[in-house]
Amino acid sequence: MSISSVSSRRRRSIDPDTKPFTLSLARSGAEIQVRAGQTMLAALQEGGIDIATSCCGGICGACKVGWIEGKPVHRDRILSPYERERYLMVCVAGSDAERLVLDL
Repeated sequence: MSISSVSSRRRRSIDPDTKPFTLSLARSGAEIQVRAGQTMLAALQEGGIDIATSCCGGICGACKVGWIEGKPVHRDRILSPYERERYLMVCVAGSDAERLVLDL
């Protein structure tokens, strides 16, 4: 696999049909808008929030973040059902609510 194919996969949006939503960061009080089809990770990075990343595909666990309120859509392949009650992977997760509160 070439480096360019890995890079293009990392830039890819999650689902172009997803609706925009707001991320509320509980610790900082910041609010970040996630555009339709944009990943939470990309929106957080655009907002100046430093998030650890590695695979950008929901399999490594590097971008695991706690969530407090809302209705996340889990697209990862690593979190157990129990972990999904408290955490999500910002590289691939979405939201079924207009607002999602993260423990950041």
